[in-house]
Amino acid sequence: MSILASNQKRMVIVSGRAHTTLAAEVAELLNTNVLPTTAYDFANGETFVRYEESVRGVDAFVIQSHAAGINNWVMEQLLMCDALKRASAKRITVVAPFFPYARQDKKHKGREPISARLMTDLFKAAGADRLMSVDLHTPQIQGFFDGPVDHLWALPLLADYIGGKYATDELTVVSPDSGRVRVADIWAERLGSPLAIIHKRRDPDKPNQVEAHELVGDVAGRTCILVDDMIDTGGTIVAAAKALKANGAKRVIVAATHAVFSNPAVERLSSGAVDEVVVTNTLPITPEKEFEQLTVLSIAPLIAEAIRAVFDDDSVAKLFPGHA
Repeated sequence: MSILASNQKRMVIVSGRAHTTLAAEVAELLNTNVLPTTAYDFANGETFVRYEESVRGVDAFVIQSHAAGINNWVMEQLLMCDALKRASAKRITVVAPFFPYARQDKKHKGREPISARLMTDLFKAAGADRLMSVDLHTPQIQGFFDGPVDHLWALPLLADYIGGKYATDELTVVSPDSGRVRVADIWAERLGSPLAIIHKRRDPDKPNQVEAHELVGDVAGRTCILVDDMIDTGGTIVAAAKALKANGAKRVIVAATHAVFSNPAVERLSSGAVDEVVVTNTLPITPEKEFEQLTVLSIAPLIAEAIRAVFDDDSVAKLFPGHA
């Protein structure tokens, strides 16, 4: 082998077991295969992983979607990073399309953990050199990790779909709470539509229970685009949708990146308050989570482009012109 050939970089795509379909799609777009890996659980729940090919000197991208059973998938991704580090991988990038524990990014009361920071510390300890995620719950999580963080946006993918399908409608972009106003404003600018805001109040002692309150903005007779980063139990979105319909909205379209869909989300979203739910496949959409109003867009092309940029030592920010 020549000296030139021996110094050539090699990309490796590694997949956890939570969402193998997404990893396979990303690998195909990059004209490669997912690294053959043995992974299983012992009787007591401990996870075992082993790579079936050499990873010495590779640029490894470890893809894991943190769906239900999140603690198992976090542990599996940590073990995969550790195995890569001990097998002399040159660089390890954790690709977590839906970042684990992202909602616990600060202390609301005394004696609480900052779980998102703990996740980044664990990834670093396991050997990760870089993190990549899609639509973090809060941008400040980027500062928790001691190394590069690639924060990808699903907004262009979602907005282009909605802008195309509802091009003839009078659109209003709606933020379901004050914390999403900045993102909703970018949506409104991209779609060339006005912005409305729903004020909500959440009981800190009752997680996943939300009550929608007053509406600021004109929605009567318009198609309203409710935008959020995730849908968990659907309480926030459905309460907001009902408030919009009560104020004369013609139809309500929900756009969210992460389809967590914990019970009773499917029942709520398919009850008639929402006309269409548009999400990406950062998390697996299993058959029991599918319903008539659901549209799923693939995030794989965006992740593949970002991985290619990192591998080529190119700019990831250029994937999002105007928002870098």
